[in-house]
Amino acid sequence: MTRSLVSIEDLDNDEIEAIFELADRFLDEMATTGKPHRVRGRRTLARDFILSTLFYEPSTRTRLSFESAMLRLGGHVISSAEVTSSSAAKGETIADTVRVVENYSDIVVIRHSHEGAAQVATDYTDLPVINAGDGGHEHPTQTLCDLYTLRAAHRQKQKNSDMSFKDVTIELRGDLKHGRTVHSLVYALARFGARIIPSHAPGCDLPDHVKQRLARDYGCLLLRKQEIEDLAHDDFPEFVYVTPEGPHQRTLWTGEEADVWFKLSLDQRQKLREMKSVDFFYATRFQKERHEGGSGGEDYPAIDAAMLKNKRYRQTKVMHPLPRVDELSYDLDEDPRGVYFKQAAYGVPVRMALIASMLELFPSLLSQSRVSRYPLYSNAQGLHCTNGKCVTRQANEARYVIPKFWIVDEVPLTVRCVYCDFEYEPGVVSRSSTKKYTAEIDEWREIYDRSPRDLILYLNEQEAIDAGHQLRRGKKRASSQRSQGEPVATS
Repeated sequence: MTRSLVSIEDLDNDEIEAIFELADRFLDEMATTGKPHRVRGRRTLARDFILSTLFYEPSTRTRLSFESAMLRLGGHVISSAEVTSSSAAKGETIADTVRVVENYSDIVVIRHSHEGAAQVATDYTDLPVINAGDGGHEHPTQTLCDLYTLRAAHRQKQKNSDMSFKDVTIELRGDLKHGRTVHSLVYALARFGARIIPSHAPGCDLPDHVKQRLARDYGCLLLRKQEIEDLAHDDFPEFVYVTPEGPHQRTLWTGEEADVWFKLSLDQRQKLREMKSVDFFYATRFQKERHEGGSGGEDYPAIDAAMLKNKRYRQTKVMHPLPRVDELSYDLDEDPRGVYFKQAAYGVPVRMALIASMLELFPSLLSQSRVSRYPLYSNAQGLHCTNGKCVTRQANEARYVIPKFWIVDEVPLTVRCVYCDFEYEPGVVSRSSTKKYTAEIDEWREIYDRSPRDLILYLNEQEAIDAGHQLRRGKKRASSQRSQGEPVATS
């Protein structure tokens, strides 16, 4: 079965480690003398394969590292790097493009401005598809490069081969709202147990849907400084995300925040009390192109050599997905704590390993399929995503893309857009067979179990009425609480 990489969730922890071990092998065999992070030469593993790159947004590192990776595997590359010179400028849809390109190549790498574009590409081709960034949503291959960099630095410090980051503290700085590299990275960090300090620029906090997924899927909890008992010092961040070592706990959105401290193991509590330094900075630029009006960025946090003189940061490694603007000083370029150019160099062996695994050049590297933990709801009628950046909301793509949602919780009923991860709590349930709706939302399960296609969900009663559905007699009307049709609130 074809494997694609749309989200970092598409790879489990063992598969990530297997990809990294293969990247290690490529580095060991192909490293440049004196530059152990840089590969040279060419293999013949992929000599019978062609990789196509479809880039609808500007790219330097990602596109070139993918092309370099394929060429160093011995393969071939065909590229569409400028939207203005492709049929997209004429109005061609993503689906049509990939269905044509699949006749020319064996694997597709796509970057697009629409959130969920890579998922659409996956839905319309039987080739492996790799997401090279879809709007402000995710950038999973950058996360692989980031994790590989963290792993290399952490192993050097700890003198062991442990992939776990449970004792690692990483501070995320800058535009956490629009930076897709951050969104993929925090999911992976939560999975591997790292402590995450969010230090966002004004108005650039992590999006609600990212916070929701951190809590719901990974049990990641937001711990406030004042919640820490017997704190040994005052030099502690105001907030830190932690993943309990015990059973999955979903407390972040249930009003039980005061109990977060007691969800942690005794060992975790003690290490938090003693936490006085940061192991890694992960800096991101101001995503000007994703801000309305394209302006802003005032008072944007920057990292320079003077900042690293603070005792809290003296041993801190500095990472950045690049490109940088003003948020990362050039006076760190020769500082051994600055690892961002190594981070970029690692993109080649990591992507070599990923491509090789997707093409099944090493058949046992990845499992045959990944099964979602959630049931799927899909209906052309009813609930639609309200995220204006979602691919399902774009006029050209909405003509054929049917909204799809994961049912991520039953009490209250909560669904997540398959394409962009926005979450919603439907307020009305109806049937396509009868066009009768009710606000007794719990009835969704009975309908779904009998016939998933018969189930229609609406955010509120007015949407059902506008669609020509009628209230089923003897049933209560939808509550005003769910009449606004807004995504799930998280703050």
